[in-house]
Amino acid sequence: MAMQAYHDWMQAREYSAGTIEKYSRDVERFFRETHAPSVPDKQTVADWRDSLVARGYSAASVNAMLAAVNGYQEFCGNPQGKAKPLKCQRRVFCEAGRELSRAEYFRLLEAARQTGHKRTLLVLQTLCATGIRVSELAYITVEAVRRGRAAIRCKGKCREILLPAQLCKRLERWSKRQHIHAGPVFLTRTGRPLDRVTVWKEMKALCKRAGVAKEKVFPHNLRHLFARTFYHLEKNLAKLADLLGHSSIETTRIYIMESGAEHQRLLEQMHLLL
Repeated sequence: MAMQAYHDWMQAREYSAGTIEKYSRDVERFFRETHAPSVPDKQTVADWRDSLVARGYSAASVNAMLAAVNGYQEFCGNPQGKAKPLKCQRRVFCEAGRELSRAEYFRLLEAARQTGHKRTLLVLQTLCATGIRVSELAYITVEAVRRGRAAIRCKGKCREILLPAQLCKRLERWSKRQHIHAGPVFLTRTGRPLDRVTVWKEMKALCKRAGVAKEKVFPHNLRHLFARTFYHLEKNLAKLADLLGHSSIETTRIYIMESGAEHQRLLEQMHLLL
């Protein structure tokens, strides 16, 4: 009952569907592992946080799970029961094993083309060419394609993005062939907007043929590739933050981190050793 109420509380505050799903899962895990009462005390939350660290979870993962439990405490009217997140120094490079390269992205596109998955091919290009979240895919409508711009609403914020002309032509042709005359361009067989899980599964199905590690292939990595590509062309962090719909530039910085391999290459080029 409490979990359903927490779910409704997050919905009323317009949390994204992905956030609600993750927070619910993390809070359920907290109660399963701690056997805490419905309104936990601060020490129990802090001990659970520390146990996650001891089990080898990264600071970022621990803080993400802790945010869910602290949110639950807010919902319970128990803000004094929240535990402090771990302090993390901002990373200057990302893990190479998780970064999707431009070449790998094009191999995924080619795999989708060769296997005849036209919708998947267009979805991948739409996500990567616009930088939108997969949850925002429903805002790519027939009307938006005709205008060449889409009005995106997510997490209580609105922004307008431009759509590349070539992408608009391809989406317009797709819509006509699928007899979609209004509303979202990407639909399931039952006529519902394409959801995150479906996109995720279709992307994973391309990995073997494309020769790309599954760990690198998920919708949000296309958003990161868009951010890195844009920043290489236009060194304007504030503009990129607006395009991505970020409230904080600090969030945007995460998206443009180079891999550890690139960071190593820069260190070698500095020639500061005798």
